[in-house]
Amino acid sequence: MDQENVHSETLPQINIKPVGIIKQISPEIPELQKGVPGERNRNEASEILINDDLSGILDGIEDFSHLFVLYWGHRIPEEKRDITKCHPKGRQDLPLVGVFSTHSPFRPNPILATVVELLERKGNVLKVKDLDALDGSPVLDIKTFTKSWCPSGQVKVPEWVQELHRGNRDL
Repeated sequence: MDQENVHSETLPQINIKPVGIIKQISPEIPELQKGVPGERNRNEASEILINDDLSGILDGIEDFSHLFVLYWGHRIPEEKRDITKCHPKGRQDLPLVGVFSTHSPFRPNPILATVVELLERKGNVLKVKDLDALDGSPVLDIKTFTKSWCPSGQVKVPEWVQELHRGNRDL
């Protein structure tokens, strides 16, 4: 298979329209207010407000326990979007790796993803738990999460990821 170099001028233009917005119910911690990743109590409830003009788009979603939420890191500064390598979680004791090897929000397109537990639906509002987004983050898409999305075989991760898990730290 031939490999081709991809140049940004040959790629198609993409326009994304947000479908809603994140509303954090509890106050944010200072690091998150600055748009910098930090630790938050992910067990606290949050809301996802879906645009009123998308009536019916949530029908049936209340039958699922978990959702896969894609959102835009709207407070990531433009200069942080040029980063190609980083130390995971900003920890210098972890290896310097490519951004796509991490869950860092500092990426060329700050499209972020998380799995949340759906607590309830009221009209166009989803009350969820485990959402790691900032207040006001535009929601790009929501998909239902099922076990069939999970790999059925052994999942390979590098030693530094295993160390983070052993330390009970959030990736």
